[in-house]
Amino acid sequence: MTADRSNTQPDTVGFVLNGGEVSVRADHPHLLAALREELDVLSPKDGCAPSGQCGCCTVIVDGKARIACQTPLDKVAGGEVTTLEGFAESDRQRLAAAFAVTGALQCGFCTPGILVRVKAMLDQKGDGLTGAAAAPRLGAHLCRCTGYTKILDAVDLLAAGQIPEPELAGGIGKRGVRYEALDLALGDRPYIDDLRPEGMLHVAVRLADHARAEVLVIDTAPAEAVPGVVRVLTAADVPGELRVGLIDKDWPVFIPVGGFTSYLGDVLAVVVAEDVQTARHAADLIEVEYDVLVPFADPQAAVDSDDDAVWGLDGNVLSVSAYRRGDVEAALATSSHTVHETFHTQRVEHAFLEPESTLATPQPDGTLHVHSGGQGVWDDRDQIAAVLGIDRSRVTVELISNGGAFGGKEDLSNQAQTALAAHLVGRPVKCTLTRTQSMLMHPKRHPIRIETWAGCDADGRLTGLKVRMLGDSGPYASVGAKVLERAAGHASGPYAVPAIDVEAVAARTNNPVCGAFRGFGANQAQFAMEGVMDRLAEQLGISGWEMRARNVVSPGSVWGPGQVMDGGAAGARMCLNAVRPAYDAAVDAGRAVGLGLGLKNSGLGNGFKEIAAAVVRLDDDGGVEVRHCWTEMGQGVHTVAQQVAAEELGIDPSRITVVVDTTRELGAGQTTGSRGTLMGAGAVAAACRAAKEAGLVAGVDHHGEYRVDWTNSLKENLEHPVIHSTFGYAAQVVIADPATGDIERVVAAHDVGRAVNPLLCEGQIEGSVHMGLGYALTEDFPTDADARPTNMTLRSLGIIRPKDMPPVEVILVEAAQPNAPYGIKGVGEIGLVPTAGAVAAALHQVDGQWRTRLPMLVHEPLQLPA
Repeated sequence: MTADRSNTQPDTVGFVLNGGEVSVRADHPHLLAALREELDVLSPKDGCAPSGQCGCCTVIVDGKARIACQTPLDKVAGGEVTTLEGFAESDRQRLAAAFAVTGALQCGFCTPGILVRVKAMLDQKGDGLTGAAAAPRLGAHLCRCTGYTKILDAVDLLAAGQIPEPELAGGIGKRGVRYEALDLALGDRPYIDDLRPEGMLHVAVRLADHARAEVLVIDTAPAEAVPGVVRVLTAADVPGELRVGLIDKDWPVFIPVGGFTSYLGDVLAVVVAEDVQTARHAADLIEVEYDVLVPFADPQAAVDSDDDAVWGLDGNVLSVSAYRRGDVEAALATSSHTVHETFHTQRVEHAFLEPESTLATPQPDGTLHVHSGGQGVWDDRDQIAAVLGIDRSRVTVELISNGGAFGGKEDLSNQAQTALAAHLVGRPVKCTLTRTQSMLMHPKRHPIRIETWAGCDADGRLTGLKVRMLGDSGPYASVGAKVLERAAGHASGPYAVPAIDVEAVAARTNNPVCGAFRGFGANQAQFAMEGVMDRLAEQLGISGWEMRARNVVSPGSVWGPGQVMDGGAAGARMCLNAVRPAYDAAVDAGRAVGLGLGLKNSGLGNGFKEIAAAVVRLDDDGGVEVRHCWTEMGQGVHTVAQQVAAEELGIDPSRITVVVDTTRELGAGQTTGSRGTLMGAGAVAAACRAAKEAGLVAGVDHHGEYRVDWTNSLKENLEHPVIHSTFGYAAQVVIADPATGDIERVVAAHDVGRAVNPLLCEGQIEGSVHMGLGYALTEDFPTDADARPTNMTLRSLGIIRPKDMPPVEVILVEAAQPNAPYGIKGVGEIGLVPTAGAVAAALHQVDGQWRTRLPMLVHEPLQLPA
């Protein structure tokens, strides 16, 4: 079918969409906007429009795969456009099934665009297509979750034409497809930006122009004059608390006239309008006058200054975390070998593919229903209620599983402003950030300077360790103090050190806020510690593997702040032994080989009282509803809940649905620290057991909980504190070409305690290795002297693309954690902790240079012979 070009009016554009003629307004900025905002075709996702650097909006235009946000409407006039919705149903199911059974999707946000590209390649190559051949042709696509390994597996499966039937996992330890896998793959399971209630308005934010400045005037009149604008809101419209925060209530949801901006992500105003383009256009018209001040872009300068970097806050030291055990100076003085080195890790952008989005809808009873993709919807509810000045019972927050987070969606982003708009105008309101706004607003990984002194005896056993850390936490607290506390606690890595002295300072600056990010300080600390281990090994003349084997923790070892390790610590040596064959074979083959060994806690620990709750409710028709308190963001916590319920109740997992909202008081804080699987499994199991004890009565809530309330804070100054309840361990071998430094393969052995779903565990590890390699080699989010980020597109971030990702061999190790449900330890965060150290060791074998700065290829590129 061909569209009739003669009927196209000057103010409209006509084309064929999925076999039928359509006509759209000609003023859309690109094809993606026309598809989503006018035609409600929602499988193409908006991850970065209009930059075209993520691939999430890929569609078929006149038989070729095209990026919709880079395609002007005049380029499709009279042509044919096909989205996933228009594929033959047999093709849709075949594509979705292949990605589901191989574990090739996690959060799913990027998957519909990738399916379109893969379909185009299959149409060209047929059964001659391979994953290896597809990799370079997937260069337009980012996947932040999977590391691409299983995506290429899915391509191989599709080309072979033999796709197993997708099956849910029926219990603990079983491989199976993730919860909602098929709908996620096809883009049929909506994200928040896909929701469109009747009468919905749109919000756009107006951000600060300067990182540190007094706001003298906010002139909203130009925005208010734009047709279609309903209202413009500023700090003057906030009826309740102006500041929010997960720990310290120090983060303003608006900067008022007379206040001071503290970073470029500060919100000055929001525009409420009838459509998203009008809202964004009007927001750009808001005029602001400032008295611009010199920002603090250097954390050391901020700490040394008597001037406050942040409006309304006293001093530029957010926190100090310190502990000392034994006489470190004496230990170092008597050591046979010593190392003194300063390491620098960088700021990193999460680059989750789904920008932050919130939908708030007033209800007939006067309450407010908020759809959030945040990592802790109960915290979202409480902070929204505080800003609105209403009781929290009048706010319900429902989780919409998000398109990736990795820690970057813990803090409020646009939830409070969106809820305020809906509360004041009395209509549904949605706010979806642009990619640029997202990158400016949400917290990043902390850059940390780590100065380290370490020693060992003549046999290579560690004698003492002294560490001084300074982390740039940006202006607001977020969870920065806890990240530096975690870095301090993990400073010695998975090694027993008899004397240790650690201090970690979190500084306030005007750079982007830094907070939670996969690894949570442990990967920064252990990049330094692994570097120390390799330097000492070289002095001793032994291998990196042997150096680690002589010092690795085991049950009964005294670790870090003094914690006596439990039986779960056996996993550290098990991981080290698991990679030994690959390590030895690569050395024997003359490859450049690096080894990293890491540990990472699961849960919050540090004296925090953690209580996770769950509800199981049976229906009369045999269905089971499971409610828990964790955010699904691709890591698979909904699948864990489903598998636990199937295990405990002995039922088919297809009968189980999973719900997360604040209608029950189940909240345990943020989904962070790999605790969703650990504590969620425990709580759901307890709820299932309560249901069985009650005779599986239908129509009532059966409650269960899981507690971790026995840890100690560093501040308690105990000789042997229990800082964390649970640790996971991982050993990774990085194998590189000794002539070029190109990484050829990664072998990753991870102790997960118990693999609830091995397929999903593998995917978590592959994805975290991808992220770890980027962290080690190329990823960076620097700022200039004005505290302004300089890498403001997805492509500039240095994320590794499919063709550059080496194969990853995953070895699952299961050293059960005592007293944990099913022996679970978790897997999400440990995955990239050892990676940078292993890469640094491999590159040292290539050119003989010890590396101290991340990312290595940016700051310390390979020195190869001419």
